[in-house]
Amino acid sequence: MALHTFVAGEVLEAQQLNDSFAAVKKILQVVSTAKTDTFTTSSATFVDVTGLTVSITPSSASNKILVVAQVAHGIGEVTPWGHFKLNGGNTSSYVGTTAGSRVSAVFGGFSNFDGENMLLSASIVYLDSPATTSSTTYAVQVRAGTAGSVRVNYSSTDSDNASVTRGASSITVFEVAP
Repeated sequence: MALHTFVAGEVLEAQQLNDSFAAVKKILQVVSTAKTDTFTTSSATFVDVTGLTVSITPSSASNKILVVAQVAHGIGEVTPWGHFKLNGGNTSSYVGTTAGSRVSAVFGGFSNFDGENMLLSASIVYLDSPATTSSTTYAVQVRAGTAGSVRVNYSSTDSDNASVTRGASSITVFEVAP
């Protein structure tokens, strides 16, 4: 089967994508989880975001797993802190180098934002080498800073009005052949 070159702006059909993936034979399986409810924590240690986990069983120990996570998180005066990272496979090394009391994570920190209803979205993308054919679970983890709490999929005050957003988050894993 020949590869199809897609043109910018071309509307793709699912079968075209499936045929292209089959021709390349690099993406072997895809598993995804979406989280549409809310989560909050005040934990000063990393915890899994409930419902933002996904499991995949690689077909070969030489295959890699591409992890793509998107996290909607609230910031503001009430919830100024939050640090996010991945857990599972060999993702533990995918954090920033720490120094002093700083937190090693993929993204996060403190906000001085005065608004109470800011909902942001951030992504984590990492190519993992789990070197196994056993089921591997990947999770988005979060921890609070020295004070406050962290909110996922909703804003700091979560006021009940049409100016406030409730968000959604997801985590998707792709098994990639070498």
